[in-house]
Amino acid sequence: MSLDNVLKRIDSDLQGATDRLIELLKIPSISTDPAFKDDCDRAADWLVADLQSLGVKAEKRPTPGHPMVVGHVEGDGPHILFYGHYDVQPVDPLELWDSPPFEPQLEDTVNGKVIRGRGSSDDKGQLMTFVEACRAWKAENGSLPCRITFFFEGEEESGSPSLVPFMQANAAELTSDIALICDTGLFESKVPAIITQLRGLLGEDFTITGPDRDLHSGMYGGVAMNPIRVLTRILADLHDDNGAVTLAGFYDDVPELSDEIRSQWQNLNFDHATFLGDVGLKAPAGEVDRTPLEQIWSRPTCDVNGIWGGYTGDGFKTVLPSQASAKVSFRLVGQQDPDKIRAAFRQHLESNLPEGFTVEYRTEKGSPASQMSTANPAFEAARKALSDEWPDAAAFAGCGGSIPIAGYFKDLLGVDAMLIGFAKDDDQIHSPNEKYDLESFHKGIRSWARILDEMTK
Repeated sequence: MSLDNVLKRIDSDLQGATDRLIELLKIPSISTDPAFKDDCDRAADWLVADLQSLGVKAEKRPTPGHPMVVGHVEGDGPHILFYGHYDVQPVDPLELWDSPPFEPQLEDTVNGKVIRGRGSSDDKGQLMTFVEACRAWKAENGSLPCRITFFFEGEEESGSPSLVPFMQANAAELTSDIALICDTGLFESKVPAIITQLRGLLGEDFTITGPDRDLHSGMYGGVAMNPIRVLTRILADLHDDNGAVTLAGFYDDVPELSDEIRSQWQNLNFDHATFLGDVGLKAPAGEVDRTPLEQIWSRPTCDVNGIWGGYTGDGFKTVLPSQASAKVSFRLVGQQDPDKIRAAFRQHLESNLPEGFTVEYRTEKGSPASQMSTANPAFEAARKALSDEWPDAAAFAGCGGSIPIAGYFKDLLGVDAMLIGFAKDDDQIHSPNEKYDLESFHKGIRSWARILDEMTK
């Protein structure tokens, strides 16, 4: 078994791999639109056939929504599960595409060749990097290096309504030693990263009511309390002058970074001035005693996402509104409990309401953060493999957003997940003219081959 021979085969078959990806990209598997239900089925069928061509025992599994694709390869060594999703985002606004979104093609750009088309980066291109690595390994060695489960979802872009029930019903089949998820990107479009922590999410949507009707400001202004004034004071008090969140107990379950992870993050040389400058900002606004990268990846946040009340049309309508509303979200880290944070926020809000004021909540269930243990030797094996393939050494990184599937693997199956992806910041996922660099596709395939080699030595 020679890794060098596998890598050479990947290089020689890059055109074939690209052609197969383009064939999959032609299928408009938009999960959010019922008009594309048959196309989602076609994409699942395409993947089943492709896996079967590698000797994988693969099948399309029904759900109340779009089907899952599940495939198994028996073998010795660790049991690896690879997850990806074959559904894609809608293409609107269509007029902003430079070429038809489901007529994918290779394009030359100033930065090299790209694969242009909906789903090229999110997530069909990323999904196929692992499949193509397995294809080359099988062709070169006659078998795959270990026991592998392939798990492809068709509803990720529509909220994954069938995912948790399916995982619960098939837990024994899907439980593995490690889960691999390819739905992330390179740090600053160049450094390979293994995501080891994801922030959770909690949202509060609420309305404060004061007077029982809108009031004439000439008659009631000054004597009647304005709900917008109440709301803005409450929101302003959520942070202190140093950028810290003021809710009682908010930081109780927030862990500190290990020295090893802090050192890796410092070595990334994150340029926060450019990061903020690209969106017209200059100074970080979070906790003043934390680096910008810590603020994004490992610290919790509280943000006002929307605020409204009173008259907002042209001209003036001089009223004191009856109601004022806002949407506030929290990104959670470590062991922060969404229910505990919700209770602290509501206590803060309700304790600051004037007498006679009421509040009504419209809220969805929150999700906790996900923290993967890098003590699992698979993490260091993958970091070495990625460092061998890319010019920059790989790092264990955080992610400011939330990727629920990683938490589901841990909570439902007891399996740690490694999130490794090769997308770039300018891939325009979810937007017109989505693309995936040919380099990302090519080196992504080579990366997975190296990771399989390191994990199964």
